[in-house]
Amino acid sequence: MTELLYREDAYLTEAPGTVLSHTDRGGVVLDASLFYATAGGQPGDSGRLTWDGGSMEVVTTVKGEGDDIVLVPAEGAALPPVGTELYQHLDWERRHSLMRVHTALHLLSVVIPLPVTGGQISEGQGRLDFDMPEAPEDKQALEEALNALIARDLEVSETWITEAELDQNPGLVKTMSVQPPRGAGRIRLVRIGEGAEQVDLQPCGGTHVKRTGEIGRIAFGKIEKKSKLNRRVRISLVD
Repeated sequence: MTELLYREDAYLTEAPGTVLSHTDRGGVVLDASLFYATAGGQPGDSGRLTWDGGSMEVVTTVKGEGDDIVLVPAEGAALPPVGTELYQHLDWERRHSLMRVHTALHLLSVVIPLPVTGGQISEGQGRLDFDMPEAPEDKQALEEALNALIARDLEVSETWITEAELDQNPGLVKTMSVQPPRGAGRIRLVRIGEGAEQVDLQPCGGTHVKRTGEIGRIAFGKIEKKSKLNRRVRISLVD
């Protein structure tokens, strides 16, 4: 089982680790991972590993068997031997961009309070698909509403509930296509805003900024009709 360092502190950029194993496909499993594994529309982290006498570029990170996190090396890279004590170095600029976009998409689901049918996060931009039979009348008004929420500089925090509590509150799940992972007995919720200022609370295992003001200004892109009922809304970071 890999300890999830990014879950404890999403702003951690360097950390030690020990190689537990290699996968059949040439990936590296550490005892503790600074790197987030691809899930929920958020891509896996990249960066590098360094150890005495060697280094390895991490091109992406994926989930392995059980609770393992697998670091995928660049093609042809030499792997650190099992048992090696090393240091992990996160590509922070890329991760921070993904965190800003991911948090902005949570707020987009507030501005457009419709069921979410899909989503994707990438560096500098992202999108949500909504069960939206009719196109919005005023895209500019939606963009202004989203940026107004961001500018409130709301705190972003987490809390945990049991799977039974989630079953009693199904409205917390906004995404129709992806359900929160089960089996551990508890579900992580990401909250935006505190007390009377709370604007969003939903299950999520991804990484987020600490305050919405850190997102910066957002611009809306195309709103595309993907099917009879679904429309895709794209956003991007402006600065």
